[in-house]
Amino acid sequence: MSDILLINVTGKDRTGLVARVTGVLAEHGVNVLDIGQAVIHDYISLGILVEIPEAQASSPVIKDLLFAGHDLGVDVRFRPTTLADYEEWVREQGRERHIITLLGRRLSAAQIARVASVCAQHGLNIDVITRLSGRASLSNPTQSPNASIQLTITGTLQDPRAMRDQLWQIAETTGIDIAFHADDIYRRNRRLVAFDMDSTLIQCEVINELATAAGVGEEVAAITEAAMRGELDFRASLKRRVALLRGLDESVLAEIADRLPLSEGAERVTSTLRRLGYKMAILSGGFDYFARRLQHQLGIDYAFTNRLEIVDGKLTGQLLGDIVDGQRKAELLAMLAAQEGLSLEQTIAVGDGANDIPMLSAAGLGVAFHAKPIVRRQAERTITDVGLDGLLYLIGIREREIMNG
Repeated sequence: MSDILLINVTGKDRTGLVARVTGVLAEHGVNVLDIGQAVIHDYISLGILVEIPEAQASSPVIKDLLFAGHDLGVDVRFRPTTLADYEEWVREQGRERHIITLLGRRLSAAQIARVASVCAQHGLNIDVITRLSGRASLSNPTQSPNASIQLTITGTLQDPRAMRDQLWQIAETTGIDIAFHADDIYRRNRRLVAFDMDSTLIQCEVINELATAAGVGEEVAAITEAAMRGELDFRASLKRRVALLRGLDESVLAEIADRLPLSEGAERVTSTLRRLGYKMAILSGGFDYFARRLQHQLGIDYAFTNRLEIVDGKLTGQLLGDIVDGQRKAELLAMLAAQEGLSLEQTIAVGDGANDIPMLSAAGLGVAFHAKPIVRRQAERTITDVGLDGLLYLIGIREREIMNG
C-alpha cells in the first residue's frame, strides 16, 4: 500500500524554493494530492500532501527533503495520513462554501477574532484567508486608505439568519463592513452593475442644490430626507419637490452640473469595472441632465432617470414621461440584464435611499452605500466607512489587480 504524507515547509521565502522541494519529490516519483502556500512578510508556509508509491519507501524521500530544507534554511516537517482519513477528506470536498469579506479603513485583531468566533460557533471552518487590499504603509497611511480581507469558510450552516445577525452586530459595534454570501458560480460571474446617482455616485442630492438656487432649499431638503427614509411615497414627494422649482433658469442646471462632487472612489470603481468588461448603468430618481454628464465622465453604458420639463429656458415644475421610482429601478435592472443576456443573479446594484431597496433586493448582489438606516437593515451588504471603490473588494477583486490595470 502506498504511503500518504503531509509535508509542511516554513521559513524565509526565497526564489527557487518550491522548485527545489518539488524537484526532490519528482526524483522519487511522488504524486501530489494537494498543494498550497501562503507568503506573509517574506515568510513562507508551504503544504504538500503526497502519495508515495508502494514500490518506493518513504524514508529516502524524507531524508532528501530534510537535506534540501537544511540547504534552503527552512524547516521541513512531516505527518503521515491514513487512507481512511484521506478518503474522508475527499468526501468533504462538496461541503457548503461561503465568503466573508471584512472592509474598513483599518482592521484590528479584535474585529477579526469576533468574526472568527462566530464562524466557530456555527461549526464552520476557515479554510483560506486572503488579503484583498494593498499593503498598508505606516509612515504614509493615506497611501492605502482601505483594508480588506476575505475568509473562505466551509461547513453546513444550520441557521444563516442567526449568523447574519451576529455579523451585523459586529459590523455595527466595531465600525467595519462585513459581507457574507455563498461562494457559488454567480459570485464570480456578475457582469452588470447599476448605480444610484444622488448620494451614491455623487456626494449630494441634486434636487436640493436646485432648490437652494430657487430659494426653497429648506422645504425641499426636508421632503427629500423624509422620502429617503421611506416616510413619504417617492412619486408624490418628487412631484411636490419639482413643483417648487418652477421658474428656475436652465443656466442654473449647467452651473450645478459643472461642480457635482463625485463620491470617494467613484472614478476608481467605474474605471476598474469598465476595464474588466462590466456593463454599468445609472438607475436613479434624479434627473437626466446630470446623469448624462456623469455617464460621459465615468464611461457608463446606460442611464435611466427622470426628465425635467424645460420651456423657454425655464423649469416648468413638471416632469416628462414615466417616473423612475423604486419599482421602476428594479424593472430597469431586469430589462438591462435580459438585454445583456444575463440572469438577475449576475447583477450588482448600489444605492443609498429607500427607493433603492427594490433594486438592491432584485440584484444578485445588493449593496447599501453610506445608506439610510432603513436601507442598511434590509440590504445584505453595506459600505459605510470607505469609498465607493470598496465595492471592488466585495466583488473579490484584489488591490494588485486594480493597480495593474
